[in-house]
Amino acid sequence: MTQLLYQTDSYLKEFEAVVTSVDSETRAVILDRSAFYPGGGGQPCDFGSLVVAGVTYSVDKVKKQGDDVLHFLGGATPLPASGAAARGTVDWARRYKLMRTHTALHVLCGTVFRDYGALVTGGDMEPLKGRMDFEFETMRGELVREIEAAVNAEVQKGREIRVNILPREKAFQIPDLIRTKINLLPEGIAHVRTVEIVGLDLQADGGTHVRNTSEVGTIKVVDYKSKGAINKRIYIEIE
Repeated sequence: MTQLLYQTDSYLKEFEAVVTSVDSETRAVILDRSAFYPGGGGQPCDFGSLVVAGVTYSVDKVKKQGDDVLHFLGGATPLPASGAAARGTVDWARRYKLMRTHTALHVLCGTVFRDYGALVTGGDMEPLKGRMDFEFETMRGELVREIEAAVNAEVQKGREIRVNILPREKAFQIPDLIRTKINLLPEGIAHVRTVEIVGLDLQADGGTHVRNTSEVGTIKVVDYKSKGAINKRIYIEIE
């Protein structure tokens, strides 16, 4: 089982670990602990590097497989041996942009849910841009401008972001914990990670976030589209 360091410290850029398994066919290694986000919930995986025995490998892809995190190494250099000590470094510039973007989408989600009661039906992101789908019957320019003004007002309030990992039973006592139309949490999961934008939003989430909304920047709604009778898509960019 890989210890997921990013779950409790999204700002961890470097970490020490031990290689526990190596797959030469896919050039993937499993570490006993990792700060690399493996992707999920619309947030792409991290990139970076891994240094083992003086050799630097690029980490070109990260993927969660069961309780383990696979780190796919680029190049053709012979792979490290199982049991070797390793030092991982996350591509911080890219990660931090994704953290700002993910928090921005939570601000958007929380504001729309509070003001209009609309649930999320989908979402995706890349550094400093993303989109989110909501259960809206109609979407018009005036409404979009209202939403943009409201989300930026929340950002400017400098709301603290808190992360907690709770027993499943306790987590599901929280009203409106699941903000998506479909509950995406795996059956039988023992603990639930929650992300709270204090005073605005609290929901189950596995991704990385900034500590305060003041770090997000300015949120621009750059487009919106109808994706169905009660499914409207909002596109945002971060400045």
